[in-house]
Amino acid sequence: MSLINKPLYDPVRELRVVRWWLYFVAFLVAAIVLVGGATRLTDSGLSITEWAPVRGIIPPLSIGQWEAELAKYRTTTEYQTINKGMTMDQFKLIFWWEWGHRFLARLIGFVVAIPLLYFWIKGRLVDWLKPALLLLLAMGGLQGFIGWWMVKSGLVDRVDVSQIRLAVHLTMACVIFTFTIWLARSIAPHSPDSAPEFKGPAGFLVLLILAQTFMGGLVAGLDAGMAFNSWPLMNGAFVPEGLLAIQPAWKNFFDNATTVQFVHRLTAYILWALVLYHAISLQRARPHSHHARRGWMIFALVSVQALLGILTLVMQVPMGWALAHQLGAVILLGFATAHWRGLAPRDHGSSHDGITPVHPVYGSI
Repeated sequence: MSLINKPLYDPVRELRVVRWWLYFVAFLVAAIVLVGGATRLTDSGLSITEWAPVRGIIPPLSIGQWEAELAKYRTTTEYQTINKGMTMDQFKLIFWWEWGHRFLARLIGFVVAIPLLYFWIKGRLVDWLKPALLLLLAMGGLQGFIGWWMVKSGLVDRVDVSQIRLAVHLTMACVIFTFTIWLARSIAPHSPDSAPEFKGPAGFLVLLILAQTFMGGLVAGLDAGMAFNSWPLMNGAFVPEGLLAIQPAWKNFFDNATTVQFVHRLTAYILWALVLYHAISLQRARPHSHHARRGWMIFALVSVQALLGILTLVMQVPMGWALAHQLGAVILLGFATAHWRGLAPRDHGSSHDGITPVHPVYGSI
């Protein structure tokens, strides 16, 4: 193609850059979920007792600064109850996990904000995407506040953070991940064989995965994975005793380790069955389609995730298996979100975005 005939503006190419930026943001969010899980499993989350969004980016650089950080940690109930007499080397180990978690959060903020400003100034963003990306940036800021709200709950009169705040923090991270994947998929080429009648059920599966993630946060916060380490029975029964031991009854679903683990198991069974039904329905309605294949892929992922959960449970929550289970949840959520968005592609040829419906490389998008 000659320079005279070469288009000055290729919207598909421009959006491809934006799309891969969003996928990179989603990758970083998945990474911080894993680092957050490791921070929890190593009991490192209360090692930094202040929320200093700007100043906190620089770790201690001298012996005096390290002594000051350890002195602050010594005032916490966790130190006085569990870690009294902790050496500096032991403190540094848990400090670096928490600092790394916060550093990655700040990095994600920069990775979202700076390219967003660049793409906006360069005119690479279609109109409908601009408020959505501003919302993504705001969600990240809110997540930072939720993180400190969670940490603050464990600094006084507790030896760990509130399991409810932990679950909210984890679920918000997954909501941000979901929204990022949804946006990236919205500006991606789509297969022409759409199946909009399945978009509602697919969206419900995403919501159910997020609900299961919230329950997983409660399981982690209560150490409920250590309560019963057998499967499929709990203490010799499918429905264990003591599910409503706390009054009022609703508190059991947040504070009772037995109930929380039971609900987490039950939700997993329901999710597995619904994903199987969804895959079979797609296969019958759209045989040999991309959507049917993706439905079976999601079923395979949810099956692997269930297996990882069982192995983590019966082996009494070793760190490696627990993190694999957490990573499996994020991967499952990402595939389910992409599948949901791809079932009914947006009309890229509509007048509000200025993107033509056919491109010589991608074909129908």
